Amino acid sequence: MREIINFNTDWKFFKEWNDNIKIEKLNGENITLPHTVSELPLHYFSESDTWLVSGYQNIFQYDKSKLKDKRILINFEGAMAAAEVFVNEKSFGEHKGGYLPFVYDITDELKDGENLIAVKLDSTEREDIPPFGNEIDYLCYGGIYREVQIIIADEISIENVMLTGLANQNITGKIRIRNSKKENINETISINLYNREYHICEIKKEINLKKDELFTDIEIDENINSDRIELWNINNPRLYRLEASLSNEDSVSIKIGFRDAKFTENGFFLNGEKIKLRGLNRHQSFPYVGYAMPERIQKKDADILKFDLGLNIVRSSHYPASRHFLDRCDEIGLMVFEEIPGWQHIGDKEWQKVSVENVKDMIDRDFHHASIVIWGVRINESQDNHNFYKETNKTAHELDKTRQTGGVRYITGSELLEDVYTVNDFNYDGIADPLRAQKSVTKLDKNVPYMITEYNGHMFPTKMQDCEERLIEHTKRHFEIINAVAIDNHISGSTGWCTFDYHTHYNFGSGDRICYHGVYDMFRNPKLAASVYSSQTNKRNKIVLEPITIYARGERAIGGISPLMISTNCDYVELYYRDELLAKEYPATGKYQGLKHPPIIISMEVNIPGVSDMGWGDLKIIGYMEGKAVIEKKYLSNPTFSSLDVYADDNEINAVRDGSSWDSTRITVKAVDAIGNRLPYINEAITIEVKGAGELIGNDNPVLEGGYYSFWVKSNKNKGSIKITVKNKRVKEETIEIKVK
Repeated sequence: MREIINFNTDWKFFKEWNDNIKIEKLNGENITLPHTVSELPLHYFSESDTWLVSGYQNIFQYDKSKLKDKRILINFEGAMAAAEVFVNEKSFGEHKGGYLPFVYDITDELKDGENLIAVKLDSTEREDIPPFGNEIDYLCYGGIYREVQIIIADEISIENVMLTGLANQNITGKIRIRNSKKENINETISINLYNREYHICEIKKEINLKKDELFTDIEIDENINSDRIELWNINNPRLYRLEASLSNEDSVSIKIGFRDAKFTENGFFLNGEKIKLRGLNRHQSFPYVGYAMPERIQKKDADILKFDLGLNIVRSSHYPASRHFLDRCDEIGLMVFEEIPGWQHIGDKEWQKVSVENVKDMIDRDFHHASIVIWGVRINESQDNHNFYKETNKTAHELDKTRQTGGVRYITGSELLEDVYTVNDFNYDGIADPLRAQKSVTKLDKNVPYMITEYNGHMFPTKMQDCEERLIEHTKRHFEIINAVAIDNHISGSTGWCTFDYHTHYNFGSGDRICYHGVYDMFRNPKLAASVYSSQTNKRNKIVLEPITIYARGERAIGGISPLMISTNCDYVELYYRDELLAKEYPATGKYQGLKHPPIIISMEVNIPGVSDMGWGDLKIIGYMEGKAVIEKKYLSNPTFSSLDVYADDNEINAVRDGSSWDSTRITVKAVDAIGNRLPYINEAITIEVKGAGELIGNDNPVLEGGYYSFWVKSNKNKGSIKITVKNKRVKEETIEIKVK
């Protein structure tokens, strides 16, 4: 029976590698994983600050008498970008690539007592490792930024369970068995399926393991024919626990869903039901620590996409996501387009071999995820390369016969080797057609499975604190494109660019090392354009009323707030100015025929507040559903900075224990007026004090941007509470507490 030991605590970190790190215990910086090699400022730093060749050390205690006939494996889930692992000075070679796991059997190098495990980590942008080799529009940071485990397994053990469920109730895929015993052995593999604790079925297979083959793959394709199976879908993401076990009691448990996903020339179908895909791209980067965020924070991003934005798909641009993020997508019914690392550049033959290996490793790790509906097997926005992409597609199809492949390009007339023509369409500049016609892009004489994988983004970067007219245009552009996608029955759907602002190199973005392409900022705070997506949410799940205005008389050219666009899923709204009904308006269904919930546009030709008179009064907007008032938004004519609104995503987090990673939650600070409206142009400093069983990530004296500032606190080994106090000289300080258990 296997044992999995979390191995994330008590690491020593050294900013500069030297060979003594692999030889003897040294005094380094005490760290807990996940970890970044260099915490960065938010703005105007050098990307080379993370280009380190650094070192990590840890001690593994080994008792050979207790672990006789066991194999000891070490599993790294993600280390950027090239890692050489040493055990008691013995090198296990260099692993190239920062986004996928790698595992070594270290048994033969272990001795009784203390064993020194060292990692030489090269975080430079080496041209032999995807996505590097040329310029790329994002940062990859550095560090052992995902978790590490020690796996104690039998000599005959399960290496990987690559199984998934189909709508016809087939369980299909393969199980890989490791035979470290070097003997010919007859074994039995048992596969048991559970709905929570209820046992549904068992599948058994006899297998023959050969002494000269370390790994044996067992193909599985069995129909379970049960009336207790519900299909996984976006509204009812039913998951089942599948346990694969050997006669020696070694077992691996995964979660699977039963479903069919199909891209066709007539759109996308999930379990035979046509669904228009509406999503965004997601970078996994965060302020200060880059990629190094733990499970809770990875899962929170999925929740933002699904529940705050109401999306049904996300693209993991431009690399495989954390397993925690994917687990959460499975749980909540958020579909995923997952792709290999890369950005425009294709390297030499050795580089391409690493990329093909990325395809293999990605599918090996993530095959079981019900949420993944397509594999991205092309380097994002690269030129055609017949032999290379023939190989990536072949690899994907050999490993997974249940999913289609896509390959994201921006060029027209690109050779279609994948199953789905996935393309970035940046045609819309506010004047041109929102989308190019499919056949003008593919240069084919027929429709094919087709998906828009990026739009907007660099075409109209927008900051939280930009002027109202830019915020309006940003919002309108997102409305225009999702409407155009919705109208075209031959487009499966779209993933816009992008969810969150992100760090990038100096030659991209706004020069301060941030691309302001998101509908949220880097701190996961929504810009007004986020309401384009949230307003399409089913009104039974969430009521949305977001006027696209900061409400100020002289903010726009000429003045006033007309025309006023409102993102909403209400049936209609009433607008009151100085408590007088000024307008009653319904959604603009004529202009936005593809949307379930078009925006409401109020054009006040005569009574334009602030223009037709010289005053400026309070505003109130009421949203109605089925004739009943269900939501209200008020604006003051004379707002003043009244208080700080401070709140946490979670009231409780976990202490570091038993080798676990640190836990974290986000705290948001919002400068508000007397009725709680955010003040978008306040840019004063705040002071953050963190005391107790945790610590602050990042700056303790930041400046509000767009009326917001968010930050994360992290746990340590202490239980108790974290007390967070936020101060500003003009208003009362605010204190909240987070329990640490």
